[in-house]
Amino acid sequence: MSEIKDLVNKLQELLVDEANKKTVDNMFASSKELMSSYRCAIMEVETKFKVLNDWFNLQHERNPIESITSRLKSPESIKEKLERKKFPMTLESIEQNLFDVAGVRVICSFIDDVYILAESFLKQDDITLIEKKDYIKNPKPNGYRSLHLIIEVPIFLQNEKKKVKVEVQLRTIAMEFWAKLEHRLRYKKHLDEKTLSYTAEELLKCAEDSANLDLRMQNIRDIIEKQDI
Repeated sequence: MSEIKDLVNKLQELLVDEANKKTVDNMFASSKELMSSYRCAIMEVETKFKVLNDWFNLQHERNPIESITSRLKSPESIKEKLERKKFPMTLESIEQNLFDVAGVRVICSFIDDVYILAESFLKQDDITLIEKKDYIKNPKPNGYRSLHLIIEVPIFLQNEKKKVKVEVQLRTIAMEFWAKLEHRLRYKKHLDEKTLSYTAEELLKCAEDSANLDLRMQNIRDIIEKQDI
């Protein structure tokens, strides 16, 4: 709850005029409810993937999921995206226009596991798919690979049922390793154009090597599983 309180306080500072106390008080209550809703939606999604992981293990004697992490978008990032997209600076605008405030990342062992889990997850009748972007089959120009799903999931509150949007990212261990290092290196400052160009080329090569490693590891797994039959 301390995480939500800190987020609410920061969001309040960024989006409202603190001279208007009534507006601030109302915004505080509403933003607290909104952030709590996002946190509840994250828990719902995490639970669904944990259930799928256990069921998969029961059926196939292995767990497809290596780890599950989650995050709430920072107030600064929320404000920046609203400004960049020219959306109103209101809580209603956040809820209607930003689909990645709540995020869940699922790290899988193999590429096949990504698609099996995504298919099983989306088949659940309380999950609504809003948008799907497959950066595994169609990597970004810099080499980034991941399967992105924007979904709506219902959360059940004291007196109401509410649908909340969550961004779900599914990727392999190798994709996660590359993405983390690329993110750190990308934000290094004071690099000249020559260095930026060279590192971009090297990162793209590393992404291709990582993708090849995924395919080779999956091939090894398939050979072993066929042998076990």
